[in-house]
Amino acid sequence: MSNILRRAANAAQNGSRSRFFSSSVAARKDLVQDLYLKEIKGYKAPPVAKDAHVGVVKSYSVPPAPKAPSLPSDIASELAAYDTSEPVSASQPAAPQTSGSEETVSGADAYLSFLEQDLPKPEAHHH
Repeated sequence: MSNILRRAANAAQNGSRSRFFSSSVAARKDLVQDLYLKEIKGYKAPPVAKDAHVGVVKSYSVPPAPKAPSLPSDIASELAAYDTSEPVSASQPAAPQTSGSEETVSGADAYLSFLEQDLPKPEAHHH
């Protein structure tokens, strides 16, 4: 009886071993890839006309040569006028005219002073 069981186990193992290697998978070709390659190889691009670039590409024109800067003819009079002119100092800002009260502050200073004010205390209601 053990002989029969041994033969059955060997047959099962041999059958499972032969199932691991299948030659049908390797022999099967990829049909989609073959069709794709056949279409790629058979594709021919349409011929391009010789005047296809007209209207798409602008024609190149050489820009005009720049002119050399010329010095003014009366440099001496311009230098004399520059020397006699009074320099204007930007460090002294013009003082704005105020109406005498600093209560009319606007902008960021007014907003910050509003935020710094104390909140009004809630009144206690006695019923």
